[in-house]
Amino acid sequence: MAVAAFEIAAHPVTGDLDLPLTEITWWEALAACNDLSRRAGLQPAYAVDGEDVEWDRTADGFRLPTEAEWEYACRAGTTGPRYGPLADIAWYRANSGERVHEVGTREPNAWGLHDTLGNVWEWCWDLYDPEVYGTYRVLRGGGWFDEQWSCRASVRRRSHPTLRLDDVGFRPARSR
Repeated sequence: MAVAAFEIAAHPVTGDLDLPLTEITWWEALAACNDLSRRAGLQPAYAVDGEDVEWDRTADGFRLPTEAEWEYACRAGTTGPRYGPLADIAWYRANSGERVHEVGTREPNAWGLHDTLGNVWEWCWDLYDPEVYGTYRVLRGGGWFDEQWSCRASVRRRSHPTLRLDDVGFRPARSR
């Protein structure tokens, strides 16, 4: 699968710049990370050759978080299933009106990160279980259509890297 330059633009359905980018495949998330890196004058993290992708861990550019990094950032030092009352911190089935919402409109975690739970599932770098699921990748965080039990720091989901859904997006990370 070739990964071309990716243009960060308004939400594909609403045109809103404040909504999380959704309906993005894992492959497109890699391309977006590389594009963000180039625009910022940073070294892209990924080299893609067909369906082979290598992560240059020495690169200073944007990338997808590992599953462990994602959970660490989501928890922000807490140990429970959530960093606060769900209705205060996340858009999920009971309060979303069955649609995606602008980023940053729920309370952040202790490290100032918004929407790590709810609103949209976020792609991670990791393979889910390659011996069983092959190339399926990890999604974390829960989305606007999910029940409360799905919006917890420990919940994980898997999907094929070509999946494109209205409650799947990504959160770029950088190494220090």
